[in-house]
Amino acid sequence: MSKRKRNYTTDFKKKAIELSYSRGSIAQVYRELDIPSSVLSRWRREFSEYGKNSFPGRGKPKLIEEQREIAALEKELRDMTI
Repeated sequence: MSKRKRNYTTDFKKKAIELSYSRGSIAQVYRELDIPSSVLSRWRREFSEYGKNSFPGRGKPKLIEEQREIAALEKELRDMTI
Protein backbone atom coordinates (compact mmCIF):
# COMPACT_ATOMS: atom_id res chain seq x y z
CA MET A 1 0.00 0.00 0.00
CA SER A 2 1.48 3.36 -0.98
CA LYS A 3 1.72 6.29 1.35
CA ARG A 4 -0.32 9.39 0.67
CA LYS A 5 1.71 12.39 -0.41
CA ARG A 6 1.98 14.90 2.40
CA ASN A 7 1.92 18.63 1.77
CA TYR A 8 3.94 20.94 3.97
CA THR A 9 3.51 24.67 4.35
CA THR A 10 6.31 27.07 3.56
CA ASP A 11 6.50 28.02 7.25
CA PHE A 12 6.85 24.38 8.26
CA LYS A 13 9.67 23.87 5.76
CA LYS A 14 11.54 26.97 6.89
CA LYS A 15 11.18 26.05 10.57
CA ALA A 16 12.39 22.52 9.86
CA ILE A 17 15.44 23.93 8.07
CA GLU A 18 16.09 26.35 10.93
CA LEU A 19 15.86 23.52 13.45
CA SER A 20 18.24 21.34 11.44
CA TYR A 21 20.87 24.07 11.43
CA SER A 22 20.41 25.10 15.06
CA ARG A 23 20.59 21.52 16.35
CA GLY A 24 23.34 20.52 13.97
CA SER A 25 21.70 17.15 13.35
CA ILE A 26 19.47 16.52 10.37
CA ALA A 27 18.73 13.01 11.61
CA GLN A 28 17.29 14.20 14.90
CA VAL A 29 15.05 16.76 13.21
CA TYR A 30 13.62 14.51 10.50
CA ARG A 31 12.82 11.84 13.09
CA GLU A 32 11.12 14.35 15.40
CA LEU A 33 9.08 15.87 12.58
CA ASP A 34 8.38 12.50 10.93
CA ILE A 35 9.59 13.53 7.50
CA PRO A 36 11.93 11.62 5.17
CA SER A 37 15.60 12.57 5.45
CA SER A 38 15.79 13.12 1.70
CA VAL A 39 12.98 15.68 1.91
CA LEU A 40 14.68 17.71 4.63
CA SER A 41 17.99 17.56 2.75
CA ARG A 42 16.26 18.81 -0.43
CA TRP A 43 14.60 21.65 1.47
CA ARG A 44 17.97 22.72 2.89
CA ARG A 45 19.56 22.59 -0.57
CA GLU A 46 16.72 24.59 -2.15
CA PHE A 47 16.79 27.17 0.63
CA SER A 48 20.55 27.63 0.32
CA GLU A 49 20.17 28.09 -3.44
CA TYR A 50 17.04 30.29 -3.61
CA GLY A 51 16.84 31.86 -0.13
CA LYS A 52 13.64 33.80 0.48
CA ASN A 53 12.31 32.72 -2.93
CA SER A 54 12.29 29.07 -1.93
CA PHE A 55 9.08 27.07 -1.79
CA PRO A 56 6.79 29.21 -3.94
CA GLY A 57 4.08 26.56 -3.74
CA ARG A 58 1.86 24.67 -6.15
CA GLY A 59 4.81 23.36 -8.15
CA LYS A 60 5.58 26.69 -9.75
CA PRO A 61 9.15 27.12 -10.91
CA LYS A 62 11.49 28.74 -8.47
CA LEU A 63 12.04 32.14 -9.98
CA ILE A 64 13.88 34.89 -8.28
CA GLU A 65 12.39 38.38 -8.47
CA GLU A 66 14.65 39.44 -11.33
CA GLN A 67 13.60 36.41 -13.38
CA ARG A 68 9.95 37.20 -12.77
CA GLU A 69 10.50 40.79 -13.88
CA ILE A 70 12.35 39.67 -17.02
CA ALA A 71 9.53 37.25 -17.87
CA ALA A 72 6.94 40.02 -17.44
CA LEU A 73 8.95 42.41 -19.63
CA GLU A 74 9.40 39.76 -22.32
CA LYS A 75 5.65 39.13 -22.32
CA GLU A 76 4.98 42.86 -22.59
CA LEU A 77 7.40 43.10 -25.51
CA ARG A 78 5.75 40.14 -27.27
CA ASP A 79 2.34 41.73 -26.78
CA MET A 80 3.57 45.02 -28.25
CA THR A 81 5.14 43.46 -31.33
CA ILE A 82 2.15 41.36 -32.30
